[in-house]
Amino acid sequence: MSSFNPFSLDAKHILVTGASSGIGREVAIWLSRQGAVLTLVARDEERLAATAQALEGKGHQTAVIDFLGDEDVSRWMKELVRSSCPFDGLVHAAGVQMPMPIRATSLNHWEKIMSTNVSSGFSLIKAFRQKGVCQPDSSIVLISSVMARAGEPALLGYCASKGAVESMARAAALELAREGIRVNCVAPGVVQTEMVESLQNLIGEDSMQAIREKHPLGIGNPSDVAYAVNYLLSPAARWVTGTSLVVDGGYLA
Repeated sequence: MSSFNPFSLDAKHILVTGASSGIGREVAIWLSRQGAVLTLVARDEERLAATAQALEGKGHQTAVIDFLGDEDVSRWMKELVRSSCPFDGLVHAAGVQMPMPIRATSLNHWEKIMSTNVSSGFSLIKAFRQKGVCQPDSSIVLISSVMARAGEPALLGYCASKGAVESMARAAALELAREGIRVNCVAPGVVQTEMVESLQNLIGEDSMQAIREKHPLGIGNPSDVAYAVNYLLSPAARWVTGTSLVVDGGYLA
């Protein structure tokens, strides 16, 4: 009887950005439990170290980078694989929400959201596809949001940025298919993270309750997203590219 497990990530080398908190942190911990060897990336060194302490298995490494800085991401990623081995997968979970009414949104505010949520993803995709950086049959997973397809007040920039992330993933999937790289998104609904807590502080409990009621299965947990990411990274998703897997408790329904 075959023991092949198409969902296994055993010994796969995965790069996870935004690994110091929220969805990125939970994704990293879950993937380590599935046997993956992780390179964790974030801006906050102390919180990143805390995530690393929570991982299972051996051989993990951490790297601190600010994607809004002057760092050459392509060169940085080549340096990462020199000290370890090529990547089998990339999960880009770093991002910001930064709620703000349209009347109060400055161009600088808008551009910071776009740079953090969209431009960083472009830089990582471009860096990941370099010769020697990724293995054949590798997978990129970008964390999108249901806000790519639905709107909420005070989230104009966030909605626009996540729509751009999904369009970027579709185009990249077509271009990189010949290189053996799959590109997909996971689009969560509202998940209980630090980002959601800051949103609640801004809009108040009544408005937050209204958002909760839009999720027939209730607010999600970061682990719900991690399981979907696991699937898209694994051989089980070998025929899946250029799409966005919605994990939203029924929000879009």
